[in-house]
Amino acid sequence: MFKYFPTNYVWNLSVDLAIEMGARIGEIEAMCAPLQEAAKQPDAAASLAFRQSWERMADQLCALAAEDEARGRLISAGDKLGRAATYLITAERLQGHGAPGRDALYRRFLDTFARGIRLAGENCERVEIPYGDAPIAGLYVRAEGVPAGARAPLLVQVNGLDSTKEMKYRVGLPRWLAQRGVASLVIDQPGSGEALRLHGLTALVEAERWAAPVVDWLQARPDVDPRRIGLEGVSLGGYFCPRAVAFEPRFACGVVWGANHDWRDVQHKRLAREGSFPVPHYWEHVRWVWGAQDQDEFLRIAERVHLDGVVEKIRVPFLVTHGEKDSQIPLHWAQRTYDQLVNSPQRELKVFTEREGGAQHSSFDNSANAGAYIADWVAETLGGRTASPDMETQA
Repeated sequence: MFKYFPTNYVWNLSVDLAIEMGARIGEIEAMCAPLQEAAKQPDAAASLAFRQSWERMADQLCALAAEDEARGRLISAGDKLGRAATYLITAERLQGHGAPGRDALYRRFLDTFARGIRLAGENCERVEIPYGDAPIAGLYVRAEGVPAGARAPLLVQVNGLDSTKEMKYRVGLPRWLAQRGVASLVIDQPGSGEALRLHGLTALVEAERWAAPVVDWLQARPDVDPRRIGLEGVSLGGYFCPRAVAFEPRFACGVVWGANHDWRDVQHKRLAREGSFPVPHYWEHVRWVWGAQDQDEFLRIAERVHLDGVVEKIRVPFLVTHGEKDSQIPLHWAQRTYDQLVNSPQRELKVFTEREGGAQHSSFDNSANAGAYIADWVAETLGGRTASPDMETQA
């Protein structure tokens, strides 16, 4: 784990996530060097200082992108806007719920990300899925090398407690899957991203309630194979994904990138100050995510967020992955999920070690090797490919 701020796990997590999303080390240095003292301050003051420094770099990149665009250098402009968006969401993620200017910062991030995708011509399309009174927003990435008119397998990907669809897209799993002939739909499910920030849709213990309309929407698409739709979840998604796969039988497989078998136990440990917090203002954040009015209500909700008696219902292939040195969710919870997958016809537990990289929580320290492992497993399970089309032809 890269530790720019030796005494601040939350900030180190944020820096490492930004690097995984494509941040440049020179820009990281420019943003972080002035923050050494701020890293030791109380949450509110520290988070504001972090925001100001990272937003300045985003401003600089947006100005440079405008110069590129004026000269017709659209790919270069899009690349800079993509990094600017990464820095904006990194700053937004650390702000407290209701912090002044947070809503505007998030909306600026969405706009910057969308313009970057468009100018760079990336294989990424924004979509909206009907869901009650407000849509579920997603990013659709097409499979590569699929013959015209053919239906591709697809992996739905969902967030954890404090990530967004754009963060997951930038880490790279959709691109790695596309190379293997598997499409992606990365969504902001209730409790995350746009669903929470723009529409007030809070997290649900019963993840199948939002998963079912997502599958409905995908099965109506002419470019998706309705029998080969899988689901992946990262971090707290390590609870949402198994829950949804257990109760939505149309999913053909499941993957967790960081197990989260018993989130109620995690809350008990955090109350006792055991384990690392993912964001500042942690208790305020979880109450916002779950729509709890106070701490007692949140803890009553958390008591239901576990997979005992749930994963036994899964009857499709399932991959459980976990970092050996995860300081947020102990490794034994990954073993518990695997042990209870007794009705899966193909279950696997993969622990990422320091030798492979990705040994920290959900591989935020090094996602490339771990993500490739997941992409290969999904391609093999859903019928994609693990070699380039040219190599397959030669074979």
